[in-house]
Amino acid sequence: MKIAVASEKDMVTEHFGHCENFNIFVVENKKVISSESLPNPGHRPGFLPNFLNDLAVDVIVSGGMGGGAVEIFNEKGIEIITGVTGSALEAVSDYLEGLLKSTGSICHEHTHHDECGK
Repeated sequence: MKIAVASEKDMVTEHFGHCENFNIFVVENKKVISSESLPNPGHRPGFLPNFLNDLAVDVIVSGGMGGGAVEIFNEKGIEIITGVTGSALEAVSDYLEGLLKSTGSICHEHTHHDECGK
């Protein structure tokens, strides 16, 4: 399993598309066996969900996410966990323990990223 966390360095970011990097965690038997940080290749409609799908990501974790990205992830069968804050590694650990739940946080306007989480 691969879990991608939209991040600002090692912390979960508020808005998926505008993150600095994606922390990618490879998991086997509910344990992280490797991780890497990939810079955000650029925010443009529809690109990032397909980029992460091409990396074989199974789960995406973020503070908030736009509706278009949510639709694409849903079409690809990628699980979305939004409303998350704190350390990327702790978020993944909580997910693996069944403690991380999505709030369904959807960002409605890209120009107003402060609306994420509502």
